Amino acid sequence: MYNATSPLFRNVVFKNSKEETIQLATSHTELVRRLTEECTEKHGTVFRYEYSPETFSQTEPAFAVEICDAVKGAWGKAGTDTLDRIIFNLPATVEIAPPNHFADMVCALLHCHTPHVNSDGCRLNISMLIYQSERRFSSAYTLTMIEVGTRAPFCDHILTLHTGTGIAAAELGVLAGGDRIEGCLFGNGERTGNVDLVNLALNYYTQGIHPNVDFSDIQHVIDVVTQCNDLPVHPRHPYAGELVFTAFSGSHQDAIKKGFEDQAKRHALARSQGESEIWDMPYLPIDPADLGQTYEAVIRVNSQSGKGGIAYLVKTNLHLDLPRKMQIAFYQVIQSISDREAREMTVDDITTAFRSTYRFGGGKYEGRLALRSFKISSAPNPDTSDEAGDIRQFDGTVSVDGVGRVIRGDGNGPISALLNALRTHLDVDLALREYTEHSIDTEADLQNSRAASYIELVPANDRKSARSWWGVGVDHDIAGSGLRAVLSAVNSYIGDRPLPELKLSVGFNARSGQSDVASAILNSLGLELPRRLQAAFFEVVQRAAASLGGEITYDALCALFKETYGYDSPSERLSLKSFELGRAEGGTRLEGEFILESKVQRLSGVGNGPLSALLACLHKSIDGSLLIREYSEHALGQGTEVGAVSYVELVYEVTENGQTRKTSGWGVASDTDIAASGLHAVMSASSRVGVVRKTPA
Repeated sequence: MYNATSPLFRNVVFKNSKEETIQLATSHTELVRRLTEECTEKHGTVFRYEYSPETFSQTEPAFAVEICDAVKGAWGKAGTDTLDRIIFNLPATVEIAPPNHFADMVCALLHCHTPHVNSDGCRLNISMLIYQSERRFSSAYTLTMIEVGTRAPFCDHILTLHTGTGIAAAELGVLAGGDRIEGCLFGNGERTGNVDLVNLALNYYTQGIHPNVDFSDIQHVIDVVTQCNDLPVHPRHPYAGELVFTAFSGSHQDAIKKGFEDQAKRHALARSQGESEIWDMPYLPIDPADLGQTYEAVIRVNSQSGKGGIAYLVKTNLHLDLPRKMQIAFYQVIQSISDREAREMTVDDITTAFRSTYRFGGGKYEGRLALRSFKISSAPNPDTSDEAGDIRQFDGTVSVDGVGRVIRGDGNGPISALLNALRTHLDVDLALREYTEHSIDTEADLQNSRAASYIELVPANDRKSARSWWGVGVDHDIAGSGLRAVLSAVNSYIGDRPLPELKLSVGFNARSGQSDVASAILNSLGLELPRRLQAAFFEVVQRAAASLGGEITYDALCALFKETYGYDSPSERLSLKSFELGRAEGGTRLEGEFILESKVQRLSGVGNGPLSALLACLHKSIDGSLLIREYSEHALGQGTEVGAVSYVELVYEVTENGQTRKTSGWGVASDTDIAASGLHAVMSASSRVGVVRKTPA
């Protein structure tokens, strides 16, 4: 039961004296008492009584105490049991003073009632009302500087003086001795609304006091309230607005980014020590996850955002921790787009811009240059000084504007070897200025880790150039990630400018390079020739071109390769018709049906693998010995049609007529089975080194 007690309501609204106001409260209290006792006697219902001196904060403190005492006496049966205690609801019906004024009144009333609280069972119930003026939401600091409201009169000068005190008054009222607070979700109510229980409860939550109200799915609460009230929750409403966890400012974003990085380390250490993981984040006093929210909207980008926020989104969504200089470079890309389009940049906008800028991710983002395959090998350094280590050789296949090109280069490491290859074959003359790398630690990468590399390239003749090109690469192999990062940066460097063409349609002359010949075989047959085979076949091509007047056609080149190495055409003199592999005590057993000098012969042999077992078979039928000098393989084809191709270089040594002859030759073969392709490649090479069959005893 309530009645207004302030002078303004007594004198203007009800025209009652203090005595009449008290009489109104006590008589109705007695009426309520009689009716409830009758109901209890008849039905057993237990009632609790709450009295509210409406407009309490505008009532003289002494009169507020007097009327509450009179009501308590009229009720006459307040006890110490929870259900027997009378509730005094002390509403700040209209906020007209600072919050400490209200707290002082609560404290004064409580002090007056202190001797009676335990014996007579009084309970203070503070009812706050909140002001929901639009001006309250103008600040971006709604989480760190909690802005609250009050229900206020419609007088402009009082609005200016006293808006924003409802939450503060409620909290101070509790400190003054109040037991509970009444209000509404999101401050709904008459005129400017009641105190916001969401705001108030989560204020306590951030201080380590659980409000015993479940806001773990705050979006569901928002949906229900807005559907019932048909009133939207403002985007900057404390804790609930869609922008309250969002930072646009560059300095804020940088602080939050660093906060997440540091907290990840602290939480990992706490988990390892069995301790609690404490949330401690710049600008975010509460973990959005505690409210059922995600971190996706914590950082959003517009024209005022900085590099830190953009880098955070790239790291969160692409798992790439950009070095600082690359952050600056990409920030300029995003700023240019944001200024041009005059809008907020979404996460998709930023990740798409990153992929397009650095040709990251393949598919539609693939650049003009793309790494298809590569091999890094070591070779002795021509520099014979003690400090000179082995050089690294890059042999790889690169797609250039959709056309496969074989390139090769030497350097002191994989990256410098690739840069040397690009300089030699594509007239791209760049040098490395900065390189960083890190592992990508996501759940998907735990069993098959990946590495990310970042590279800054500059003109080779100007290492201090103000112009540079950044690239990024990701691969399961650390060398592969660095090589992909090089091509990412080179794609930015070349832009749309033309690159040296491989003129396949006009044929090759004796002056054509070794890599040009290898590229022709790659594009025609899909074969990625090993470096030594490239050199060997190039000599064959030069001899053939010389006999044809210094020129050889494209078709003739491919036919020459097949003829030279027996590709797709097994030798009638020496070949393997069929075979079976099995395990043996010494390793692998091979039993097969061979054609030797056009005669079928069944042989078996044991070795530490299929190839050595095959050589053991051949050694039973030939003089001399065969040794594998080099072997390589790769997949051939795509999808369900994928097969394998193998390359074998054999060395054959035999003594004839008292003289030792040593020859070498290559064999190339393909098959749907990788073991079969290797065995047929060995037979192909054997037929080309002039093996001598043993003379029957």
